[in-house]
Amino acid sequence: MNKTVVATIANFFLPGLGYLILGIKRDLAVLWLAGVIALTFVEFGIREPEPTLYWIMFIAVLVMNTAFAIDAHRAGKAMEA
Repeated sequence: MNKTVVATIANFFLPGLGYLILGIKRDLAVLWLAGVIALTFVEFGIREPEPTLYWIMFIAVLVMNTAFAIDAHRAGKAMEA
């Protein structure tokens, strides 16, 4: 598996990690990674007490993670060219 694919997958599950793998946007990547870890705690914390809010947050996070994965993929492909 090449670096672009690994970074794309990593950025989907842990936004910021893919950028670190590619060696780009390092300062932002660390902040995004810290933010996503904190957001995950909040997301799991509202799962039972606020199930409606949980699903809204789940979908929002899914959309954002997809955008981060696409961005890492594009950046990786640009680096390969």
